[in-house]
Amino acid sequence: QLYRDARECLTLLSQRLGSQKFFFGDSPASLDAFVFSRLAPLLKAKLPNGKLQQHLKSLQNLCNYCTSILSLYFPWDGGETAFPPTSAPRAAGAESGETEEDPHKRRNQLLSVLVGLAAMLGYAFLSGIVSIQRGDAGPAGRQPIALEEEEEEE
Repeated sequence: QLYRDARECLTLLSQRLGSQKFFFGDSPASLDAFVFSRLAPLLKAKLPNGKLQQHLKSLQNLCNYCTSILSLYFPWDGGETAFPPTSAPRAAGAESGETEEDPHKRRNQLLSVLVGLAAMLGYAFLSGIVSIQRGDAGPAGRQPIALEEEEEEE
C-alpha cells in the first residue's frame, strides 16, 4: 500500500510539473525546494529496494527537474557527490592565498587568540590561581631568593 501511494504521488507530481522548469513557472518556490529535497535522494541514492526509484526514473520530467536544480544550484556536484569540494576556490590574483570570502582571516585568528589569552589570564588573576606580590612589600622573612643570595655573597 505504501509503495502504491508513493508511486501515485510521484505520478501526480510529474503531471503537475508537466513541461515547466519549476512547479510555479520559471522561478523556484518553496514547494520546489521541498519536492527537490525528497526527490533528489530518491533519485541519486543506492537503495536496497529500487521499485520506487525505478518508477521515478521512468518519469523523465521529474528526472530532468532534479538534474536541472542540481546543475543550477549545486554546480560542484556533477550529479555524483553530495558535498562541495574540500578546497575553496582562490581569489584571482591573491598573493597571500586568502579567499575572497574572508580577506582578514589572519587578523581575525590573531584577535581571537589574544582575546582568549586575555580571558584566561583574567580568570587566573580573579580566581586567585595566580597572584603578583612585590618583593619589598612583604614581611622581612619572606624576601625573594635572589635577594638572599646577594646578601650571602656580601
